[in-house]
Amino acid sequence: MVMVRNTVDRLDKPSAYFNAAGKRRHQQHNRRDEEEDKPQEPIDDPLKDATTLYVGNLSFYTTEEQVYELFSKCGEIKRLIMGLDRFNKTPCGFCFVEYYTHQDALDCMKYIGGTKLDERIIRTDLDPGFEEGRQYGRGKSGGQVRDEYREDYDEGRGGLGRAIQQEQRLRETERRDVDEGDYGRLK
Repeated sequence: MVMVRNTVDRLDKPSAYFNAAGKRRHQQHNRRDEEEDKPQEPIDDPLKDATTLYVGNLSFYTTEEQVYELFSKCGEIKRLIMGLDRFNKTPCGFCFVEYYTHQDALDCMKYIGGTKLDERIIRTDLDPGFEEGRQYGRGKSGGQVRDEYREDYDEGRGGLGRAIQQEQRLRETERRDVDEGDYGRLK
């Protein structure tokens, strides 16, 4: 008997975010099971009928209308939620697109995931479902976590990483303090 291996990844596989959260839940669950020695129940896959997509790597300047126009080509959109900076309420590079059917979400992942929108390659993942509060970035400053540690200039993501911007502001403040301290002295 010859084994045939798939060369194409499944489109409805869980996202990296979901897998990481699942590992944490599984580890906590295992600790409890060791104490109770119960047989484990199979975990139901929340993505098997998921109709929501997480869309990442969007430009900060991409509008809701642009996202709607692109994603409506794969099916009728139930709702679209743009990711916002928690404090400034400005777009911060991601959104959730909810379709009416699971098949429309899979088609979208297949045809739109990895394409360019506003000169940026977007990524799509199935999502277990939007809940209020998830539209905000999870970073300390209200935006995306990865933007705070970025070290390169990326105008589409709002320019320099926040860590670099903060360092520049600190240097400017120190320079101003030194310049003001020399005021009135002969050089």
